[in-house]
Amino acid sequence: MQENKKLFALDIGTRSVVGIILEENGETFHVVDMLAIEHSERAMLDGQIHDVLSVSKIIVEIKEELEKKHGPLIKVCVAAAGRALKTERAKVAVNIKGKPMMQKQDILHLELSAVQKAQASVAEKHEQDKSHYYYCVGYSVLYYRLDGEEIGNLIDQQGDEASVEIIATFLPKVVVESLISALHRADLEMDALTLEPIAAINVLIPPSMRRLNVALVDIGAGTSDIAITDMGTIIAFGMVPIAGDEITEAISDHYLLDFPLAEIAKRELHTNQSITVTDILGFDTEVSKEEVISHISPVLDRLASSICDEILTLNNQKSPKAVMLVGGGSLTPELPKRVADKLNLPENRVAIRGIDAISSLTISEEIAKGPELVTPIGIAIAAQKSPVQYITVYVNEQPVRLFEVKKLTVGDCLLAAGVKMNKLYGKPGMAMIVSLNGQNVTIPGQFGEPPKLWKNGELCSLDDQISNGDQLTVEKGLDGEKTTLQIKELVDDIPSKEVFINGVKYVIAPTFICNDFVVSSDKLIEDRDRIEWKTVETIEELLKNLGLVELQSELKPFRIKINNKETFIPSLSGKIKRNQLEVKLQSSFEHLDHLTIENKRNPTVKELADIKNLMLKQSIPITFNGKELTLSKTITVFKREDQVLSEEDLIQDGEEIIISQNRLEPFIFQDLFKEVEITMPQKANGSFILLKNKEETTFYDKIEPGDKLELVWPVTYS
Repeated sequence: MQENKKLFALDIGTRSVVGIILEENGETFHVVDMLAIEHSERAMLDGQIHDVLSVSKIIVEIKEELEKKHGPLIKVCVAAAGRALKTERAKVAVNIKGKPMMQKQDILHLELSAVQKAQASVAEKHEQDKSHYYYCVGYSVLYYRLDGEEIGNLIDQQGDEASVEIIATFLPKVVVESLISALHRADLEMDALTLEPIAAINVLIPPSMRRLNVALVDIGAGTSDIAITDMGTIIAFGMVPIAGDEITEAISDHYLLDFPLAEIAKRELHTNQSITVTDILGFDTEVSKEEVISHISPVLDRLASSICDEILTLNNQKSPKAVMLVGGGSLTPELPKRVADKLNLPENRVAIRGIDAISSLTISEEIAKGPELVTPIGIAIAAQKSPVQYITVYVNEQPVRLFEVKKLTVGDCLLAAGVKMNKLYGKPGMAMIVSLNGQNVTIPGQFGEPPKLWKNGELCSLDDQISNGDQLTVEKGLDGEKTTLQIKELVDDIPSKEVFINGVKYVIAPTFICNDFVVSSDKLIEDRDRIEWKTVETIEELLKNLGLVELQSELKPFRIKINNKETFIPSLSGKIKRNQLEVKLQSSFEHLDHLTIENKRNPTVKELADIKNLMLKQSIPITFNGKELTLSKTITVFKREDQVLSEEDLIQDGEEIIISQNRLEPFIFQDLFKEVEITMPQKANGSFILLKNKEETTFYDKIEPGDKLELVWPVTYS
């Protein structure tokens, strides 16, 4: 670097333009001269040049005035105002159900998608601008969430949904273009470009200190610009539309002062305990510092609150470790104390920093020192030491120009090229909707693959840094395929059951029905399939499922047809015992149950008559000629076809039986001769006498149980 090299810098602000001449000698700088000229009309708005001709006219005045002392000025260092920066929050969520664990590239893709969403929001809010008309100069993550719950880091996490919310800062390209136009009209060439917050930070917070979480607030006339450092870099920029003029106006209104006099009074309050003011009526009044502060306290609170609220928003709702105040508005009385109170910081952690805090800097004695000089001096030094430059990279062979306000990555290039981050991942495969037991089930397709990125022919990642002239190639990830799924993979685990039937083991699996057809559980599912699965619940279903027809038959009711009428006899039916306890056919069963099925029982005629309450025979006991006998006669007759059945004959299930019954009549003496044989004695005379209970009777007399009957032959003696 040449000795005594002159640096010309311009600080183009809302109220005025400041020109400054520095001499660079090795690593030291000396402020040689400074000139400030206020705008005669509203040529600047929100840090952007709205009237290029008016601003260029003031630049020409400053250039010509300084050239009288310092010779021709050809190149100039300038800064894009922090007030031109646009800050936006955005949130993006992504479905990760069924995906592998999240890795760093997945999270970067999620963050950049959120940045792009914020970029689009900024464009929508500012007329019809396109998102790539804005440079992203920095973003920070406010939080990650997994399934709605805040989480510190998404790496190696699994769940249903991952989301991120970021706050990003953007610089409109038109700000830079209008700066170049104004300089061109003043016959000046842009030597270097920086951002105002970066300029102040570069001279007050060296890189070695940026690992600390520090806020720098440049309080100007109309706006307060904020920059936050942490983890070795500048993580966020912001702006609030309230600054020193609000305080000046409050003093002016209360004490009836002309605005310039009110501005002088405000600055005197920084060092004096009392001041004398002259109102518009010409009266002089001496007021104490405490009295002025009490009158402007609401405005002071509003300024401090606005600044602190923006700091917390940019810093993820956390107070920084320290706050540095620069700019003319930083001299506002009690402002550092109120900022410290609202951020819950010790008072010595909030301080006004002037040019005396800039190392290796000297300043001419005729130039008044103050915090308002930090930014213009920083512009000259920072633009020289760390200029923000344009670089060109090629994305899929298309040139992309980037504003290098930070370390640029592959992700930044994709944003600048207008590549839609949410379109880079392959689409999920076609989903299927099937009906499972009457309930619709959606089967998502396989997830798409991540994009492939190459830098200069080599695979790279989103966070890889890029250099001027790099060639980037982006290839969209492959789309996912339709999911291949078997029926058994769709349903929850349905265990098979083992049962023992009459000592034989059987394994019972569920039955699957697809579109009204019984199918295997290995069948592949197709879109719109109607699937049902059924498990065997009752013993009756079990026997049917196993095809045990004979056993099923045994459990049917015992049935015969009596005199052409169907008759069911449950007591003769087969029986089921589950673990030795009798159950019904409709009863359920469990895994490892033992079932015993007893066959139907074929009854004898006598058993069937007993069941039907039919009397087969009528009998009475009597005594005949001193010998006990039982007289019987048939009452009920069972016939199979034409065959008369005996009491011991078996009746088969399903047979047809004819039952006939005789009238029930009293026994008579004559019935005796069906049971006994009468032999006439050899010496009988041919006639006999019938006796009943020793009395003479006839063949047709009734007899009763227990009667003593006799047949007596008269004996002939020769």
